Order: sequence, then structure tokens, then C-alpha cells
Amino acid sequence: MPPTETETVATVQVVAEEDLEQWQKDLQRDGFAVVKGAVSPEAANICAENMYSWLEGFGLGFDRNDPSTIHADKLPVINEKGMCLNYAVSHEEFVWRIRSEPGVVDAFRKVYGEKDVIVSFDAVNFAFPNRTDLPPNKPWPHQDQNPKKPGLRLMQGLVNILPNGPKDGGLIVCKGAHLLSEQFHKEMSWEDPIPAWNPEWYGFTERGMQWLADHGCEWVKVTADPGDLLLWDSRTPHYNLPPEGTTPRFCIYTCYQPVKDVTQEQLKKKKAAFESWLGTTHWPNAQHVGSNRATRNGKDDFYNRSEPINKPILDEEAFKLTGIPFIQPEA
Repeated sequence: MPPTETETVATVQVVAEEDLEQWQKDLQRDGFAVVKGAVSPEAANICAENMYSWLEGFGLGFDRNDPSTIHADKLPVINEKGMCLNYAVSHEEFVWRIRSEPGVVDAFRKVYGEKDVIVSFDAVNFAFPNRTDLPPNKPWPHQDQNPKKPGLRLMQGLVNILPNGPKDGGLIVCKGAHLLSEQFHKEMSWEDPIPAWNPEWYGFTERGMQWLADHGCEWVKVTADPGDLLLWDSRTPHYNLPPEGTTPRFCIYTCYQPVKDVTQEQLKKKKAAFESWLGTTHWPNAQHVGSNRATRNGKDDFYNRSEPINKPILDEEAFKLTGIPFIQPEA
């Protein structure tokens, strides 16, 4: 029986310890891992060039060689966390090229033990250091999973595009906390949760952070090279921080889910999003579909786009990631 909208789960492959790659062992133990070289450095560099060109292509005055042009007035709308959600950026050719890289897709296939997976139409991150023109990006520790639905239900990921060292911002994770998730939510169920727009999001309060500390959970800044794939369990508390040095943080969010765990209704919703060049959250089942309507100073941005500048040309394997080929014909 296929899953319903509220019962969607992900089943993780059970593999003998000796057959696991080191990153898989790290993932099981720590709740996060780095898959080195999932994308070649050359491909990552091409993506970085395309990302810079995409920003400059708005004609607002941004120049990759001039740090003084890193300002909201000279860039498309990017929030304080570095996320660009609109302008059909989720479907630009450079994004789909990274999404369909075999080293990225195959890592998720190994996690799930499933060949047929689909990908989210998620955001792109352009985080520049030392920005004073945006609200401060304060830590926002959270997990992207409904506490009422235990067990691993989704593996999240991103492909790092630029060098990302200790001071270059990016992903902060709570090491090993995924293994304590059920205990945490049972013992902290008395606490009023932080309001959330989506039940698949849980924010950690000061009391929650203290619980994690009391149980020996360490917060770790993940470092990565261009082309590395960062994976984390959806139960793992995490957040991001802006760069502190001189190197921006560029990354492409890449989350996949087994087709068998997605309903036909969700696949149809995903098809409509793809055909309209709309983004989703990190959930590949398109539980929420966004828009291409960015707002600037409270008004629709004059530079809004309803389709990508460079539309992706998907081969058969990449097109499967949209989920469209798995829609069953009407009876």
C-alpha cells in the first residue's frame, strides 16, 4: 500500500559494517558525513563561475571582483542565511548539472538502498562575508523532521562549491544527537515548541540546547572542499552561519528520496512545480511548493523571473529525478 501524505517515510538500507564506506559509518555514528569529491573540482569551479555570472546577470551592479558591490541593492533577493528562493534559480542549468552528478545521486542511493530516487527543487546558497546590509544571521538550531514521526525519514544534503574552512561559514551540526532524538522529544514534550510554519520543522529552545549539552552532544562546524557532498540525518540538529573571512559560501542544496515513499498525488504536484519552474523545500515529495515572486522593500521585485535564464536539458537519468516518469497513467 503506498504511503499517504502524512505517512511518508524513508527506509534506510541495512548493510554489514564491513561493507560500509567510511562516510557511511560516519553518517550512522555522527548523524552527518562528508563525501569527498562527489563532484569533481573542475565541475565545482564551472558551477562557481555560473553562479557568479547569474548574480551579475541581473545588471544591478554586482561585480564579483569588487567587494563593495556586495549589497542588497545590487543583488537579487537573498536572505540573511544566504538562501535565494525565487527567480526560478532552483531550475537553472548549473543547479540541475550538480543535482544530476552521479557521485551525488549514487551516495543517496547507497543510503536508501534504492536505485529510483527523486530530488528536491531546493534553494541555492550565496552567502557573502561581512554583510551589514542584511539582518544578522543568528544561530537557529533546528531539525527538519516532525518530532511525532520518529526514525530517519529523510537524508539531507548539499554540494559545497567554494573552499569552506573553519571561518568560511556554513553548516553547523550537533554530533550524534540524531541517536537521542526520540529520547529528547519524549523528555522535552512538556515544553511549548517554537512556532513553525511547517510541522516538519522543530526549533531548539535554550532549554533544548541545554538538554543536548547535558547529554554530551557537541556542535561541530563542517568543513569541505569544492565538490564535496555534505550529508546529514533529518533528525540531526543543525543551522548555518555566515562567512567571517574573505571567501563566500556557495552551495547547491541536494536532497533525494526513494520514489517508493512518495505518493502519486505528490508526484503530480512535483510535475506541476517542474513545468512551472517552481521551487520546493528540501523535501523531494513537494510537500510545499514555493513561488518565483521575490519582494524587495515590501513590493514585488522588478527583476522577478518566471523561468530560468539557462533552462536545463535533462538526459533520461536526470529527468527521472523530477519524478515525472514515475507517474502512473490514469486508469
